[in-house]
Amino acid sequence: MACGSCSCGSGGCGTGTKNIDNLSTKVSGCRSNGTCGTSGCNKLNVFDWLGNMELPSHQRFNTMEIRFKGGRKEFFRNNDNLDLEIGDAVIVDVPNGYHLGYVSLRGELVRLQLLKKRTKDEDIRDIYRKASSRDLERFSEVQTKEMATMYRAREIIQETKLQMKLSDVEYQADNTKATFYYSADDRVDFRELIKVLASEFKVRIEMRQISLRQEASRLGGIGVCGRELCCSTWLTEFKSVSTAAARYQNLSLNPSKLSGQCGRLKCCLNYELETYLDALVDIPKVEKPIMTTRGDAHLQKTDIFKKIMWFSYDTESTWYPLSTARVKEILAINEKGTPIENLTEDNQPPKVVEKEKNKDFQQNLELENPEKLDERDRNRRRKSSNNRNERGRNDQGRNNDRVRNDSNRNNSNRNNRNDQRNPNNSNNNNANPRTNAKRPDAHKRGKPPIDDNNKPK
Repeated sequence: MACGSCSCGSGGCGTGTKNIDNLSTKVSGCRSNGTCGTSGCNKLNVFDWLGNMELPSHQRFNTMEIRFKGGRKEFFRNNDNLDLEIGDAVIVDVPNGYHLGYVSLRGELVRLQLLKKRTKDEDIRDIYRKASSRDLERFSEVQTKEMATMYRAREIIQETKLQMKLSDVEYQADNTKATFYYSADDRVDFRELIKVLASEFKVRIEMRQISLRQEASRLGGIGVCGRELCCSTWLTEFKSVSTAAARYQNLSLNPSKLSGQCGRLKCCLNYELETYLDALVDIPKVEKPIMTTRGDAHLQKTDIFKKIMWFSYDTESTWYPLSTARVKEILAINEKGTPIENLTEDNQPPKVVEKEKNKDFQQNLELENPEKLDERDRNRRRKSSNNRNERGRNDQGRNNDRVRNDSNRNNSNRNNRNDQRNPNNSNNNNANPRTNAKRPDAHKRGKPPIDDNNKPK
């Protein structure tokens, strides 16, 4: 995938120019001319570790690797001995026309790639010339038509009711041919579709079926690991992946966890498979429960690299860790039909591991049983909601008691102040505190205090 700083429309460092009149000096992005050391600017980018070893022009290998849209690469021969660098735009020979591509690899590494991919000499075509500013402008105009063509082609596919998925369209630089990349589960009869597309877009049509992994490689994306997809950065050969690889690595057989963006099993399941297979050689196979005097002990979990196996009884919730050597001894004794007394050795106390502490195994069980996980989550939420409501009611009750106590305290303080100001009329204050509280200093103004019992008629 092209990064934001280096992308120039074609997806790579040095493949575009800021100044079209000066192609040799002005390149976009990090100006590394296509040899990005991080391998993050181009799809299936190759680092030329022999790039600093310059050879005379007559001793250079004249075959070069040219990159096209979507990471597609082909080999072309430089018969005219053009002075080309990695990232230069060139015009190459293709059947019934010409196309524009970018140099992605040159020198002795191309010779090794030819041997690896077993490319025949008669399949290698020629490089015409370097791309001029006019060639780049025409190619840019052709590329702008690809998105509109793909949307219109999808509408036509829906009208014809064909069971296929169109993922990408690539126009040839001379605007005489368009390649449609699609994926389908079964074989599709698209003869009528080709006629409709040819009459619609007025170009030659080529339909190319690709697999789902190749589709993900062309589109690109970010995996669950946080890195770019392996198929769009460095992986070129897609090997078959089976669920046995997940079983050997003790992974949960959850399709949503094991499948990648292409909908197939992740290719990275094969990366560490050989290491696990080598480690499983020392792990004994337990095909039936272990016989003990306390009952049968079942295998619950195996740590392949630590070589520890956990067993538990049906009547207990604790797990007993045993070494692989001890398990082999127990299996040899059980083969004779003799049960053992203890799982651990006689001179060592048993090491007990609570089942609740094995969070990894519990998480695997939850992934395999999402219904139980959902039910547990609902119960947890219901309990937390009830606790929150109960706390709210208790807080409201405490607030009401606090307000009631504050009002009583204020009334008592007010009565005490009235008593201090009118010590002679304490009886009257006690008889009618409300009336005297409104006029505490009435006697100081020369007026007798109001007494409800002696009101004038």
